Amino acid sequence: MSKAEVAVVTGAGSGIGAAIGRELSQRGYAVVFTDIDAERAARSAAGIPHASSLRLDVTSPQQCAEVVAEVTGTHHRLDVWVSNAGISKMQPFLEISPEDFERSLRVNTTGVFLASQAAARYMAANGGGRIVNIASMAAKQGKVPFLADYVASKFAVLGLTQAMAFELAEVGIRVNSVCPGYVATEMQQRELAWEAGLRGTTPEEVREAWIGDTPLGRLEQPEDVARVVAFLCGPDAAFLTGESIAVNGGAFMD
Repeated sequence: MSKAEVAVVTGAGSGIGAAIGRELSQRGYAVVFTDIDAERAARSAAGIPHASSLRLDVTSPQQCAEVVAEVTGTHHRLDVWVSNAGISKMQPFLEISPEDFERSLRVNTTGVFLASQAAARYMAANGGGRIVNIASMAAKQGKVPFLADYVASKFAVLGLTQAMAFELAEVGIRVNSVCPGYVATEMQQRELAWEAGLRGTTPEEVREAWIGDTPLGRLEQPEDVARVVAFLCGPDAAFLTGESIAVNGGAFMD
């Protein structure tokens, strides 16, 4: 049985998810890094004390349930679940296919629902826990170019977070979300190239425009997100639930 609190992070093969896993580990959690790419999850977990990895496709209810069962079977506890897995694809609204729209919702919204439901079922029967959903600055405004399907999927995450927080409070589960801004990750590199192509400019010029949109004057780092997630999982946030915390350097203020 694990003495340390146990945290599961989805989409932890790189970027924000990997940073969240590292941060939680540094704060004493036994972290399970999960990703649809098992090899990348394993690389993220390598060399981190008390860390392990599992493959997880968050769009599969069976896999979500199996991961919860494996984690709790090994550690006999599950204290924190961070739903970070997500996708994006930049294209004009009029060119988004029904298939692309459905895929964005399936991964970014349904994946959060399925994973959270599996985790919450265990937590509800075992004294509670904390769930953190990674949304986006695009979850609070529609003024985001070429990402209408992504915007819709992330707005839904905020509504789902609030509904979960309301219903699960009575069984001791706190649910919050984090809304990052322009985070320097592999996904961002793809988006820089996509937006540059759509605007007829260069990735470097798009990057400078993003920095210009950010009052704190730099691109966000995955660690900026990870530290806020860790706060939400810890005792200092014991009376916080149903919140969406913007972590974007002031790029969008609500």
